[in-house]
Amino acid sequence: MVFKVSRVETSPIDGQKPGTSGLRKKVKVFKQPHYLHNFVQATFNALSADKVRGATLVVSGDGRYYSKDAIQIIIKMAAANGVRGVWIGQNGLLSTPAVSAVIRERVDANGSKASGGFILTASHNPGGPNEDFGIKYNMENGGPAPEGITDKIYENTKTITEYFIAEDLPDVDISSIGVTSFGGPEGQFDVDVFDSASDYVKLMKSIFDFQSIQKLVTSPKFTLCYDALHGVGGAYANRIFVEELGAQESSLINCTPKEDFGGGHPDPNLTYAKELVARMGLDKSKPQSDPPEFGAAADGDADRNMILGKRFFVTPSDSVAIIAANAVEAIPYFSSGLKGVARSMPTSAALDVVAKHLNLKFFEVPTGWKFFGNLMDAGMCSVCGEESFGTGSDHIREKDGIWAVLAWLSILAFKNKDNLDGKDLVTVEDIVRQHWATFGRHYYTRYDYENVDAGAAKELMANLVKLQSSLPDVNKIIEGIRSDVSEVVQADEFEYKDPVDGSISKHQGIRYLFKDGSRLVFRLSGTGSEGATIRLYIEQYEKDSSKIGRESSEALAPLVEVALKLSKMQEFTGRSAPTVIT
Repeated sequence: MVFKVSRVETSPIDGQKPGTSGLRKKVKVFKQPHYLHNFVQATFNALSADKVRGATLVVSGDGRYYSKDAIQIIIKMAAANGVRGVWIGQNGLLSTPAVSAVIRERVDANGSKASGGFILTASHNPGGPNEDFGIKYNMENGGPAPEGITDKIYENTKTITEYFIAEDLPDVDISSIGVTSFGGPEGQFDVDVFDSASDYVKLMKSIFDFQSIQKLVTSPKFTLCYDALHGVGGAYANRIFVEELGAQESSLINCTPKEDFGGGHPDPNLTYAKELVARMGLDKSKPQSDPPEFGAAADGDADRNMILGKRFFVTPSDSVAIIAANAVEAIPYFSSGLKGVARSMPTSAALDVVAKHLNLKFFEVPTGWKFFGNLMDAGMCSVCGEESFGTGSDHIREKDGIWAVLAWLSILAFKNKDNLDGKDLVTVEDIVRQHWATFGRHYYTRYDYENVDAGAAKELMANLVKLQSSLPDVNKIIEGIRSDVSEVVQADEFEYKDPVDGSISKHQGIRYLFKDGSRLVFRLSGTGSEGATIRLYIEQYEKDSSKIGRESSEALAPLVEVALKLSKMQEFTGRSAPTVIT
């Protein structure tokens, strides 16, 4: 059978502007006639011809509701646009880091590599018929499309008049591994459904010492719990933690990927990962007699992670700093040294202190993984992270939740290599407290105000910028709120000049930097699908080792009060409390 290419007339649909995380909207928006088709065609039109005609593309995602329909539409459109082959993870499942790895590493039977891929995910946002769907394009380096491409896609969505689709191409069975071939006007078109985990597991085994981790994991003294929150991480959990590392199957919870994430919110934080938090002994209302030594969770597309010890939470800002401080001795991939480290601007300065201590190149970048990708492609950065539970390295060009879990298990295995017989284990909490004793502690919290009126959010931000014109006035206001808070020595709107391509990113968040190393940061987030989300980051640096054991909420209380009153949060937003505190 030779499929035919149909040209379908269409017209622009408003609001198809992709961010660094692609296009995210409610499922019902994506189900509108021509909606997905327009965006996919606009993407093909934004890419150079050699990345489409005769090329191989990856198409998969986190398995959320509407993914299966979207995959069939993209296959038919890829065929009609002259793509030579499409690779799909079995059942349409590939984590975002696995897509990056597959684009970078996989070679098919014909010796072809992929030139890019569509990832179907709305990351940590809920899934289901009334929830969110998303699509983003990743380039041949495995990283998200840069602004030059996403801007072009958006311009194309505003002028589109037609799209191409092979409507008579039958749906492909994506549940069975194997290659299905079709004949088209330009020759053969192949759809290759492959095992979701194999390429990724192979990559992980080339980075970490699985034998030493296995010794730890199978020790009777060590127990772990991994919660995939019914996201795509479940497609990897059994293979890696049980089959490769020897953990008990009972160590895995919510590891069956579901279209609606089991009705939960697949965001790995203390608010949404309720079952794991309780199991690890962190839910005061459900005391646990003997929680596991180590716990971790993933988000919907498994690029984010949360790390927990027994009754102990590791902040993502501390996590990346601790991984960087221990990487060279604990992880074989980094044994020859780190090229540099980087963090997103709102992430705490814990990594800065490690970089200074170890004399490493250090970069502070805007939020968005592509900025790390540029540094990595240029050989300038090995380990990076952001406070929103994303941690990664230059093995791929996305953040990687399972990589972060394996990094922590590697550090635990290294610290415990001599005391698995008899002696007490060095725990997650021990490692973190030792780190604070060496480098100081960055008390840190984030307040999210979700679905705020967009106009009110803009006014609040504009007022904060206006205040910055006179620091004496700001300090006078702060003095009136709390006299025990240090003074502001610098305030600005963060701007980044990329050292690799020279591009400048403006308006990346509003910063108030205090004399004692503390910080307040305010920014609007672009990852939600409705309204505006205001994010407020509060950080207090403590070098005095006698004061690093305080409760976070107690240490941060004065700065929290300053932040809320200085920004007039309640007056502008009408909110007396944040939606989520992390």
